[in-house]
Amino acid sequence: MSPMKLCVPGDKLCSVEDCIPGTGVYVRHGCIYSSLAGYVLRKNEGEELPVISVVRETETQLLPDVGAIVTCKVTSINPRFAKVHILYVGSTPLKDRFRGTIRKEDVRATEKDKVETYKSFRPGDIVLAKVISLGDVQSNYLLTTAENELGVVVAHSEAGAQMVPISWCEMQCPRTHAKEFRKVARVQPEYLQA
Repeated sequence: MSPMKLCVPGDKLCSVEDCIPGTGVYVRHGCIYSSLAGYVLRKNEGEELPVISVVRETETQLLPDVGAIVTCKVTSINPRFAKVHILYVGSTPLKDRFRGTIRKEDVRATEKDKVETYKSFRPGDIVLAKVISLGDVQSNYLLTTAENELGVVVAHSEAGAQMVPISWCEMQCPRTHAKEFRKVARVQPEYLQA
């Protein structure tokens, strides 16, 4: 795939002898023109000629989808839920800021009635979660950490040190040895980066 170049409707992109028309383009008098304002994409899909298309920037943006694993940062907590900003979908950073909510009943799979939000998350924690419901303009994405692989992956103690997980529900400060409650994720090797 070649680097993307910007175009507007009516821009002449190339001849039909050079490329096969894809989406967001039209053919007139043997030439391919843009029908959208966006980015020009040339892809070789096994044919002898590349396919030329025009896509909008919003179409190139990855969105959180139901079932996707997301990385988020806790912004605030209350007794019923934690509010988060979604930073990554899988390993892809997001251009726009998306808000999410982890409800008290979606923190863990067992003993849901005994969950206390402040013992699971704190503002500033980095959390791996799964999208269970899509948001809209007024509401947030609904997220869950009710799997062993999901939960807090990075947390800082009150002393400012990065805490170390010591169990599925506790992390410890290496500086002060103080223990704090968290819903700790059992991070899988494919999510660890050197």
